[in-house]
Amino acid sequence: MQRYILTVTCPDQPGIVHALSGGITGAKGNILESAQFSDPGTGVFTLRVCLETPEAGTERLRDELALRLARFDPVLTLRPEEQRRRVLLMVSKFDHCLVDLLYRWGLGELPVDIPLIVSNHPDLAPIAERYGIPFVHLPVTRDTKPQAEAELLRLVGEHQVDFVVLARYMQVLSDDLCRRLSGRVINIHHSFLPGFKGAKPYHQAHERGVKLIGATAHFVTADLDEGPIIEQDVVRVGHRHTAPELVAIGRDVERLVLARAVRLHAEDRVVLTGSRTVVFA
Repeated sequence: MQRYILTVTCPDQPGIVHALSGGITGAKGNILESAQFSDPGTGVFTLRVCLETPEAGTERLRDELALRLARFDPVLTLRPEEQRRRVLLMVSKFDHCLVDLLYRWGLGELPVDIPLIVSNHPDLAPIAERYGIPFVHLPVTRDTKPQAEAELLRLVGEHQVDFVVLARYMQVLSDDLCRRLSGRVINIHHSFLPGFKGAKPYHQAHERGVKLIGATAHFVTADLDEGPIIEQDVVRVGHRHTAPELVAIGRDVERLVLARAVRLHAEDRVVLTGSRTVVFA
């Protein structure tokens, strides 16, 4: 029996699940897990199904399901569950998110393949070497940014990358690159935006006496740090915490939130619906 992960997005109307079930039954399939959501505000229906079938061939099954659902004008994805998503990690000098992702990947907690790590600084190359992952130093300046992004796109294509994770990559992607990788780039940032911008946001927050520290993982868009949100979390802090302690707490929240977001996306549990996401956790 071959297991598949299926997602469907389409305008909500009666008969979608019935038609899909008929397609799965026609392929001698069995539904192992199913979750769906109808958004009354947008009228968009989303569904994620894990199924198994003795029928071989992803394309054949996709064609069968697409035919059954054709009248609903669906956006459909289908992959064998064993076929793991390929993820390119990007990082600058802060290593906490990168190290956490690699640790979880090494334990088998993240169901992804990591063919490459790209950085605009050489500092973290030893970490990549420790895990046996190729490391590409791709410097970026104002003058070389177009060439650097062109090389990044080449690497994405060469390594058949499904999505990119900015694990504290401290460069703003161009609008053109955001469009070309739309829905395929995940970023992590602290929750103090837009209140505390620029350098040392945790120190700024400490001066203002913040009571909550959080992090947000989201898809990257041309609107800086305003893309569709995948995962968030917060930790309560108090007046006794020093600025360095807030930084340490922030690192913990960032790496946890990013790891959750990567796992959710790798398991096809995140469905983009315009400026929002549906997350089947």
